[in-house]
Amino acid sequence: MSGENETSKASGPLVGLRVIELGSTVAGPFCARLLADFGADVIKVEQPDGDTIRTFSHRRDGRSLYNASIQRGKKIVSIDLRTDEGRQLVRSLCEGADIVVENFRAGSLERWGLGYESLSAINSGLVMVRISGFGQDGPYSDRGGYGVVCEAVSGLREITGDPDLPPPRVATSMADYIAGLYGAFGAVMAIHERTRTGRGQVVDSALYEGSFSFMEPHVPVYQQLGIVAERAGPLLPGNTPNSIYPTKDGRYVLLAAASNAVFDRLAKAMGRPELIHDPRFANGVSRAENQAVCDALVAEWTQTLDLAQAEAALDQAKVPASRIYTVEDIFNDPHYAARDMLVEVEDAELGPVTVPGVVPKLSGTPGRIRWAGHDIGDDTADVLAAELNLDAAELERLARDGAIYGNGLPVGEEDE
Repeated sequence: MSGENETSKASGPLVGLRVIELGSTVAGPFCARLLADFGADVIKVEQPDGDTIRTFSHRRDGRSLYNASIQRGKKIVSIDLRTDEGRQLVRSLCEGADIVVENFRAGSLERWGLGYESLSAINSGLVMVRISGFGQDGPYSDRGGYGVVCEAVSGLREITGDPDLPPPRVATSMADYIAGLYGAFGAVMAIHERTRTGRGQVVDSALYEGSFSFMEPHVPVYQQLGIVAERAGPLLPGNTPNSIYPTKDGRYVLLAAASNAVFDRLAKAMGRPELIHDPRFANGVSRAENQAVCDALVAEWTQTLDLAQAEAALDQAKVPASRIYTVEDIFNDPHYAARDMLVEVEDAELGPVTVPGVVPKLSGTPGRIRWAGHDIGDDTADVLAAELNLDAAELERLARDGAIYGNGLPVGEEDE
């Protein structure tokens, strides 16, 4: 494991870009976290009562462990958008930014005087990433955009799970992460385009559309053949053998051997080289058409081996395979360690906290994690003084008026 501390200077291809994050929960914060990982100067604007993400998942000593990772590398300022002065402060920050990331319901920023048309009139190069459930227009644009709802609308939920059971969810905010990833991708493309034109633009990333894009193989199949994609459990329809197979010790090994060359190696490892010439398994199409028989033969073999023996045999035969990793397996895995995918960062209260590493790996300008997620308002005074030239007296006044909140600042009128 490797680590960084708060004195680390920004590095990566996005150094020099100023990002204002107005997002909450997962999609917006994840999008901005990706930009921060690669060197962007990210200022997160958080309400005084805290981002909802701080209540997600597990806590230790009252501190959110999720927040330590998803808010990493960001400066956290607490400004109350429900106040006129708070909105004006945020507007001033956005007017000096390269990128604004937001994931409110469509139309919310416009009601607060923070819409793209208004901000770009002052800052023509501004790129605004707008992440919402259903996009900025269309008949569903004013609907609430919870990830699980958008996952259902996208069709992705319908094809997840076993065919004889209701469709389950993945135990993470999948639709939010996909939309956040597309948002960051769009932001970088828009910044690249700005180098040619000098003009910014809006990146419209809808949760349901990001998830729908993963339905790619099923769309032309329905249009051409009328086949509605269904849940297939551990199988990948049309790709055989590609599933999980039981082992002697009650575990499962996952293997993928759908190509002819890999299936040939699998058949030999199974001690069944004759399967290579069996017309039912001669090529990918015939194996998919005889999926049940093919999978039964593979399972018959894996059940003669313990999990470790199956993994070793498949590795020796160069058949892509693995056990189903738990988080504990990941922490004990040498490859994760070698690739810096478990990174220790220092938290002021918790000490070293392990978070997922930076993805993707860049050979020339790699990203880095500069610090763990800060507390609510930790950077309010420093950021507003540096970015908006507010002096100590003005900061104290704004804090007493309830427009801002932060470390070392008075709290409302009760301090007057």
